[in-house]
Amino acid sequence: MAYKALKAARGARGGRDTARMMQKMGVKMDELPEVTQVIIRTPTKDIVIDAPTVTMVTVQGQAMYQIAGGEVSESQPQTVTPTNALPEADVQLVAQQTGKSLDESRKALTEAGGDLARAILILKGQQT
Repeated sequence: MAYKALKAARGARGGRDTARMMQKMGVKMDELPEVTQVIIRTPTKDIVIDAPTVTMVTVQGQAMYQIAGGEVSESQPQTVTPTNALPEADVQLVAQQTGKSLDESRKALTEAGGDLARAILILKGQQT
């Protein structure tokens, strides 16, 4: 309550003084317009905030985001399936190095998460 009274006593001048002080300290605040949704993903849940007010605060080159308001809901995390297929050059390289077919090489690369060396070791029987 004391804060509100002090703010009212200062009037608009207090806002200008605060803005000047923040500028001198290298603090910049910008509201991000037209943000419709913010999603915070954790390993166990997704926190979805619809129609929030988002402000970006930059202090000494470091950006921070402040999220206020909006309707909050939680859901199970969305599993993202990789849309990029394995590069054909990688599949051919693994096949060439191991003497295996392209299909076997592709399967080993998928199992290895795209790691060429690991896929070659899998196909040569040195790693399971």
